[in-house]
Amino acid sequence: MQVALAQLSSQLQRGLAPLYVLHGDEPLLQQEAADAIRAAARAQGYTERSSFTVAGAHFDWSAVLAAGGSLSLFADRQIIEIRIPSGKPGKDGSVALQQLAEGARGNDSTLTLVQLPRLDKATKTGSWFTALDGAGQSVQIDPIERAQLPQWIAQRLAAQGQRVAAGEEGQRTLQFFADRVEGNLLAAHQEIQKLGLLHPVRQGDASVTGELSWAQVEAAVLNVARYDVFKLSEAVLGGQVLRVQRMLDGLEAEGEAPVLVHWALAEDIRALKRVKDAMNAGKPLPLALRENRVWGVKERLYERILPRANDAQLARLLQAAHQVDGIVKGLKVADWPAPPWQALQRLAFQLARLGMAAR
Repeated sequence: MQVALAQLSSQLQRGLAPLYVLHGDEPLLQQEAADAIRAAARAQGYTERSSFTVAGAHFDWSAVLAAGGSLSLFADRQIIEIRIPSGKPGKDGSVALQQLAEGARGNDSTLTLVQLPRLDKATKTGSWFTALDGAGQSVQIDPIERAQLPQWIAQRLAAQGQRVAAGEEGQRTLQFFADRVEGNLLAAHQEIQKLGLLHPVRQGDASVTGELSWAQVEAAVLNVARYDVFKLSEAVLGGQVLRVQRMLDGLEAEGEAPVLVHWALAEDIRALKRVKDAMNAGKPLPLALRENRVWGVKERLYERILPRANDAQLARLLQAAHQVDGIVKGLKVADWPAPPWQALQRLAFQLARLGMAAR
């Protein structure tokens, strides 16, 4: 059964399931969820713990099955943890996981915890995952998106007795904090803990309110943001020009390949052109998006941009993408800057104008 991450704590208080599956690509949140499950299990007498990491096609699943079917001489209850970093257990693993799921039903002596990366739709509808989900609780751990990050930071600060100033100053502080840690949630967590050490809140000390000023946050929080080209694409389509500039600077500083950044921008431009051509041919926008495999966040962004974008704008963008393709591969193009990152910035800003117009 699916359980939202935000509901996991209350679910654990009501009682333990025999099996938990955590899947997602946010290491901090997955680690915290696993720690919460372990703590709840220890409180109920699960004192023995065995851990297995599935690596390679020839992993010996018999050891996992044996551990799940036996108890220690020193404990009545045990936790079996299985990590599958690839998300692909293989044929033998699929069979073994289904056996573990079957054995977990009604078993109060063994708690099984399976940890996986983000899974695609096909995997989540496969036999082994369906069996695990049916035998216990599965928790999908989604990343904290940029728009959610200031509120997440505020909640984490509140948990350690701290807060930012009220009103516009506080919002500016949270936005600054989010800009410094975007894409790096583990580092964000560490920066929040650092503020707790630098400006501790002591019980009974009326002079310490726990309120953090913008200057205190600016002085303490390091620039540990990490960006990827897929988030850059969303920022460009959303018309977030200042964020686009920060992301391009960050990607360049991190040594990202300009050709990969160009590919992400060009893919969006080509997809916009294909969907617009389909609309011109009489297809409804939702059908055209579906046929071009546009969904999720990008689907909403395309739905805003395409009704306002005309054929001439998209044709110019397509030509610009072709010219920048040559630049990132070492060619010189008239009327375009020679440095690849400057050319990419111009192309990104041209595409971002469509997003700004659609706001």
